[in-house]
Amino acid sequence: MGKTNNSLSQLALQKFKKNFWGVFSFCIIVFIGLISVFAYVLAPDNSQNANQMHLSIHSKKPGFKVKMLTLPLNIQSDESMIEKVFFGKRTQVSEIPISSYTIKDNHLVYTEYASDGLEGLIKEIPLDTFPNQDAESYIEERTFIFGTDKYGRDYLSRIIIGSRISFFIGFIAVFISLVIGVAMGSLSGYYGGKVDAAVMWLINVTWSIPTLLLVIAITLALGKGFWQVFIAVGLTMWVEVARVVRGQIISVKEMQYVTAARALGFNDFRIITRHILPNIMAPIIVISAANFAGAILIESGLSFLGIGAQPPMASWGAMIKDHYSYIILGKPYLAIIPGLCIMVLVMSFMLIGNALRDALDVKTA
Repeated sequence: MGKTNNSLSQLALQKFKKNFWGVFSFCIIVFIGLISVFAYVLAPDNSQNANQMHLSIHSKKPGFKVKMLTLPLNIQSDESMIEKVFFGKRTQVSEIPISSYTIKDNHLVYTEYASDGLEGLIKEIPLDTFPNQDAESYIEERTFIFGTDKYGRDYLSRIIIGSRISFFIGFIAVFISLVIGVAMGSLSGYYGGKVDAAVMWLINVTWSIPTLLLVIAITLALGKGFWQVFIAVGLTMWVEVARVVRGQIISVKEMQYVTAARALGFNDFRIITRHILPNIMAPIIVISAANFAGAILIESGLSFLGIGAQPPMASWGAMIKDHYSYIILGKPYLAIIPGLCIMVLVMSFMLIGNALRDALDVKTA
């Protein structure tokens, strides 16, 4: 039996490898996953939530360059390296965009950056502010690859860090939906009768409520926040899993290997978990891939409505909400870039779901 399962798994893996779009989508998902895990290592602005604001350079086009003066704030940090890598650094410097500077009479004289052809304010600070009075080493030309948002934050950094919510909500929401859906579907399909009627009534009631409306209601009940959105999305996606599991168990619970397990005296929990569920994993895996895509879209919709991840936390949906009006103001890229990121991630999960469906279908050669 073990050799048969192993050979079937190898056959499915070989079929999956032959699917170009499935492998390509898998590579994209792994790539985005690595970016989301090491977001603060890769982001040019590695402050918490990439929230360094420079209002004088707001809404600049991709490739914008400006001289940036960094003023040390002499704030001691007790953050560990792990905290900096995975959660970002607390702001310990003050950054000022400047257009020009000179050193005169032991003072750094600089002109603040001003857009639209305006003249910026001229200010000066003593060289003693900088270690070893080396002011020039604290001035660098910075390039904003994706430009800046309406608050003057580095847009590339916000996109990179925003991938965390869109990516991890899929895992957490799908995990919650699998735990609830598999449990409810197993009880309903295996025992039938009144248990089946009760579970199906609950499924139908939940299914009849629009998903977005139900998520909004759960979110408002739990409160606005990062984890609340994850839980709310997961609690609305279990019905599809439960219906699939119920249908699969009904079709296999009278098969010979289940009857043999009952004859050997195994309890119902062992029969369901050790004998039935491993044999119906293929459709569960496929619907989980689809639920990944659905969870990402729901979270993006919630963030767009303002009840998802809250500022200053970066989220692709919230970035579209903040900048959708810029589409008619000649700067559509501020809304298009996060929209394309959502589209690529969702499409990757949908394509990998289709590839898994074909690979796990024993009827195909």
